[in-house]
Amino acid sequence: MALQSEVLRLLGEPRFGGILVVADHASNRVPEGIDLGIAPELLNEHIAIDIGVAGVAERMVRPGIAAYLAHVSRLVCDFNRDCDAPGILPETSDGYAIPGNALCRQGRTERITQYFEPYHTGLASLLDRTPQALILSLHSFTPKLASDPAQLRPWQVGVLYNEDDRAARLAIPLLAAEGLTVGDQQPYSGKLLNATMNRHAEAEGRPYLGIEVRQDQIRGAEGQALWAERLARIANEVALRLR
Repeated sequence: MALQSEVLRLLGEPRFGGILVVADHASNRVPEGIDLGIAPELLNEHIAIDIGVAGVAERMVRPGIAAYLAHVSRLVCDFNRDCDAPGILPETSDGYAIPGNALCRQGRTERITQYFEPYHTGLASLLDRTPQALILSLHSFTPKLASDPAQLRPWQVGVLYNEDDRAARLAIPLLAAEGLTVGDQQPYSGKLLNATMNRHAEAEGRPYLGIEVRQDQIRGAEGQALWAERLARIANEVALRLR
């Protein structure tokens, strides 16, 4: 099963008691009619897309695991933000200006109505219709920020959470057992940036696991396949232990 709209892609068949991979930043697509006013090559950088995430999510899909993926760039609309946050339509990102997002109030409202609202309405409907044993929120992070090149990011993977750390506490030692350098609330805290999971998981009591993979780990097909197998296996183990 594969469904695609202007806003999202749904891969696989969501099953009751299964695992749903949610990737808010899985695409760098800019729909026709939107001009962000940036150099085209920036659409291949981390400011526009979580590099490697789509490839990992696609490879994770199998019986019992489906994937709900954003189908527009985070620069068009950042789905992992609160509905009233200015960063939904970012005007700057890692030191780069995004002039096409300096919109009037009506323009902002129209963009949010067209993209943000249907993405979240669709996710809420799916989770209500087909409850999951675990939601895996999948992101990737850049090894080095252009705006802060001195900041060290040695973690190969980070686990993020807000108040509900049930799945995180299970996943961290499982990831460490793979020989990985694991960040607990690194490279940043889920208490500060967890909007989609706050809305669809924490607010509803649904177990979730927030994963950030460093982008150099999953830039190519080999790394994506490795991490897809790893995360599918660990997510299944976490879901079983949560029962």
